[in-house]
Amino acid sequence: MKQKTGTVNCMIAAVVLCVLAELIGPLKFEVAGIGVTILTMIWVIIMGILLSPMLLGKVIPPLKKIISSAEIKRAPFLLSLALYPLGIMFGINAGPQIGIVLKAGPALILQEAGNMMTMLIALPLGLLIGLGRSAVGGTFSLCRDTALGIIGDKYGLESREGMGTLGTYISGSVFGTLFYSFLAPVGLIIGFHPYALAMASGMGSASMMNAATAALADAAPAMYTEQILAYSATSGLLTAVTGVYVEMFLSLPLANWYYRHVNPAVSRLRMKLFKAAPEEV
Repeated sequence: MKQKTGTVNCMIAAVVLCVLAELIGPLKFEVAGIGVTILTMIWVIIMGILLSPMLLGKVIPPLKKIISSAEIKRAPFLLSLALYPLGIMFGINAGPQIGIVLKAGPALILQEAGNMMTMLIALPLGLLIGLGRSAVGGTFSLCRDTALGIIGDKYGLESREGMGTLGTYISGSVFGTLFYSFLAPVGLIIGFHPYALAMASGMGSASMMNAATAALADAAPAMYTEQILAYSATSGLLTAVTGVYVEMFLSLPLANWYYRHVNPAVSRLRMKLFKAAPEEV
């Protein structure tokens, strides 16, 4: 008898959910005068989570015949496979635009160094709440498509590091667009220049960049609109060009080094605060 691998069901479910999400379309609304956009990708993630055997599968038993443990085990491998063409597309699109990288100046070129610094706070906090090695995968970058490819190739998405990267990826897709939709206009109120906020919008996530840029363009004076779009697009391009190399050769090695040196102290603190067993290195 042919063994069920879950590949066919995963692909069918992915196509059906994508069609449903496109039919629903983006949702736009305002909160306290700030425009918020929920993109179609959010619906795919939410529906995919609901299809789990531990959620709707319990309520609708026939769903377990479509999405079972076999499909759940197969999904990370299919995701890794799907990311390779995406990485090739990044390279093909970014290669001819290398001149923009050279002309953009140090603020845009060195922005990845600023992205790396977030792990200095995030990784110890992740260890403190008990994430262990998952904190490495979840904090070495913003954990978008390139990070999934790197972690999937090095550790496998079913590993602790892979779970951390996937967790940040999903939470960023679900909450990140909402967060950046609010953050960009609030940055204007605080006093940041629209150009600085536009540069910060290109963090390597198309969904979060679009949400931040749209909200920023709506909130800023009309004379800044074209420049906001230009800076945001250039920043996003630079992140796509430089991000994969920074993540592979700098961020991930730094995260592993930081984990080895911080974990013993955090483990002792967890034992004192929560009586928890130390995390294995």
